[in-house]
Amino acid sequence: MTKSSVPSIRQLDAPLGAVVEGFDGRLPPAPETILALKAALREHHIVIFKDQRLADPDYLNFTSYFGAIYQPPADAPVLGADASGRAPDIVLVANVENGVLGADDVSAHADHQWTPKPSASSFLYALETPSAGGMTSFYNLVAAYEALDEATKAEIDGLRLITYNPFLRRKHPLPGGRPLYRTPDIAPLEPHVAHPLVRTHPESGRKLLFLGAGTEVEIVGYDPEAGQALIARLRRHIAEPRFRYAHHWSVGDIVWWDNQATLHARDAFDNSERRVMKRISLSGSRPF
Repeated sequence: MTKSSVPSIRQLDAPLGAVVEGFDGRLPPAPETILALKAALREHHIVIFKDQRLADPDYLNFTSYFGAIYQPPADAPVLGADASGRAPDIVLVANVENGVLGADDVSAHADHQWTPKPSASSFLYALETPSAGGMTSFYNLVAAYEALDEATKAEIDGLRLITYNPFLRRKHPLPGGRPLYRTPDIAPLEPHVAHPLVRTHPESGRKLLFLGAGTEVEIVGYDPEAGQALIARLRRHIAEPRFRYAHHWSVGDIVWWDNQATLHARDAFDNSERRVMKRISLSGSRPF
């Protein structure tokens, strides 16, 4: 089979992101193409492939050049996992055909952050898109950390953050809904794991804020009132427009994002329209 030609990679005029042009994911990529795409993700945090037409085997084969399929621990449920804790290789993110996530908005988050070894990256492939809504916003966690003042950096250096599993919280709901910060009056969900609030990217070595916008969290060993205030301040900072890129989907788009350096969120859309996406996540390592 003929190999795909080396594509051009164009940086977006945005706080993160690059677009790949002249690439066909059905063809085996040349070694220099694989290396260039990995470098682009490391530098730009999201990479956008346009006009792809991949069957599931093609999609799986293409993504396998960049890592192994992510699988969660059996006791840490994730999006799309079955009763045994097994997640499908391809997760159907759709409001039809027994897909997941429906049509509501989804707050900014990093996939699988509540697991011991969160996924390194994810691919999302657009097969059907609504006429309006359903766009995905990405936030640059490296830039957000680097924009902090030195006093805040010193304040948060060395802190460890528990991100509680939202799928376990669904099984153990609270009267007031899911909290944004666990306080002593709330029993902690088990199992849970603590990761650095300031994470070091395992490839670039750059520091970043490893914190989602709407997840239930707790700073280990920190005064609860002060912890709530600090997390709320950091979340407002991350949400600033200077760190955000909004992707408006077209059929055939594949967006590959670095789950170790970004958050992503989705806008709601009209549930009478179809939105069909397929996600593949790749395995990662324990944050440090």
